[in-house]
Amino acid sequence: MDLILLLKAVILGVVEGLTEFLPISSTGHLILVGDLLDFNDERGKAFEVIIQFGAILAVCWEFRDKLLKVSSSFMTSANSRRFVLNLIIASIPAMGLAFIFGKHIKAVLFSPVPVASAFIVGALIIFWAERRQEKITTAHSHIHSVDDLSYLDALKVGIAQCAALIPGTSRSGATIIGGMLFGLPRTVATEFSFFLAIPVIGGATAYELLKIWKNPVAISSEFTIAIAVGFIAAFISAFICVRWLIHYVAHHNFIPFAWYRIVFGVLVLITSYSGLIAWSH
Repeated sequence: MDLILLLKAVILGVVEGLTEFLPISSTGHLILVGDLLDFNDERGKAFEVIIQFGAILAVCWEFRDKLLKVSSSFMTSANSRRFVLNLIIASIPAMGLAFIFGKHIKAVLFSPVPVASAFIVGALIIFWAERRQEKITTAHSHIHSVDDLSYLDALKVGIAQCAALIPGTSRSGATIIGGMLFGLPRTVATEFSFFLAIPVIGGATAYELLKIWKNPVAISSEFTIAIAVGFIAAFISAFICVRWLIHYVAHHNFIPFAWYRIVFGVLVLITSYSGLIAWSH
């Protein structure tokens, strides 16, 4: 048993779970941590795709009552149908752009320095969104939960989510902060981001798995065990993170995450240009 491989799997699984739903970019962290651990080859990329599904299962489990209610009442409840349609509407823009430009984006931007730059830019947008949120007296005062969102609200969040195609931006950050910029309450934008992760990340994971199936990556039995370990680590850490974030946003803003993004991004840029760490390019 390769204990080093299992340790890398645990680290990456925890990183995925903790960062997937915070506005700090799970993709950016996985690129950077995978680079540090020398786990960024084809097998590493396949690993990252598969463990994402562990994080999604954590959301499904946390909101299982809501998802079961929507599923069971879809044919009889207008609210349930609107909820599902909102998720579809919000998913389409980013999925469409990813299908068209995904390969080019990965070829150009999936490396540490562009990710670090996106970290810093994203932080500045969070500062702006939080300042704006404090000044909103708002036409959205009637929105108290995700069930109150209109189709137009969902489309706006979906358009904001397109920014997440740039690694280091953060899918959750783009949807939450985008929703806030469009006038949604912080708690509602955050909860909708959780639900939106299910079709978006689930669809992206299925697409990547299909590509892996068509062009198989050589995976040993030890690596299969590592995938299982990383999957479990991602599920557990994501579950803890989702529960924590639900309570956090009820009483706090996202300013601490903006400062984290700046510090982290600057450190990567300094270590890159000073030669302290030989980041891949």
